[in-house]
Amino acid sequence: MSKLDATIYATSDTPLGNGAFTADGRLVVSHHPMYGTPHRVSVFAADGSLLPFPNLRWNTPEGDPSRWLDAVLGLRDDRHGRIWLADMGTRSGIPAKFVVWDTVADVMDRVIPIPPDALTQFSEPNDFVIDDVRGKLYIADEGAGGGGDGSRAALIVLDLETGEARRRLEGYDGIHAERGPLVIDGHAVERNNPDGSRTPLHVGVDGIAMDDAGEWLYLSPLNGRSLWRLRVAELLDPALDDPALAARLERYADKPNSGGIWIDHNNDVYLTVIETNAVGRISGADRSYDEPVMRDDMFWPDGLMQGPDGALYVVVTQLPRSPALAASGEHPVLPFKVFRFEPEQGTT
Repeated sequence: MSKLDATIYATSDTPLGNGAFTADGRLVVSHHPMYGTPHRVSVFAADGSLLPFPNLRWNTPEGDPSRWLDAVLGLRDDRHGRIWLADMGTRSGIPAKFVVWDTVADVMDRVIPIPPDALTQFSEPNDFVIDDVRGKLYIADEGAGGGGDGSRAALIVLDLETGEARRRLEGYDGIHAERGPLVIDGHAVERNNPDGSRTPLHVGVDGIAMDDAGEWLYLSPLNGRSLWRLRVAELLDPALDDPALAARLERYADKPNSGGIWIDHNNDVYLTVIETNAVGRISGADRSYDEPVMRDDMFWPDGLMQGPDGALYVVVTQLPRSPALAASGEHPVLPFKVFRFEPEQGTT
């Protein structure tokens, strides 16, 4: 497999998180909650500036908490021109929810609460998959909120018709954070605690993607050196309890610690490699691993998504330089960047 050239697509002095595209091709970005930015979600205007998305009102934390955004990292676009925003609610302690915005009509489509019984005090419902065919959301709860160490990470299945949710596989291998540290430039990534101490950052299941056939979910903890997969039909089978379901979770391939995941028509899996400023790739043909994209300024790549032009886009967060993680004297290097690269020909 060949090396791929990544170029700068957009820049911002405001910290970024993940990304998705509107129906008319504008890039919408979340702002990582660890930076505590005034706006939670923005859209790049034609002149390269950022405007609050979907509007200023939704980025103003006052009034009914179901009508404003609080702590958004994960977001996705769908084939209907909607942007799905996963609001973890962790900045202000409000109930977690999804806000779905119709970018064609520029109106709210719906708000979907995440039932409290599907969450824990450590929940961080971040990345997710939209399953239009079955009417489900498959949500990766990292288990790193509220001081959590990723040991209680889980999958959440949310039924879009009934609003009911099931918490699955909490704490199982392939879901919980592995105990190995995240190491960048020879230093462990650590969290700043209120008492002034620092503890290693451990994050459970983070990246999640579904193949085009809707047969398999591919997933991995952020602290995790294996890619795993699980049949969607088995995840949804009410006859399988967690031990039986865990026995069906397949260790698929070796990989480094990583964040976002995207899978192409050939089942090549692309993932953001946080320790080496790279995008990795696992071959669908033989499960071998390589790193086709690497740049020194791709510091902690996170969001990975396909644009309307078929290219892949990478949102860089510089997360170890955020106030929540930075050692004394460390600061982000401006600007924050979004990169674009063309995947292998014939894969989109």
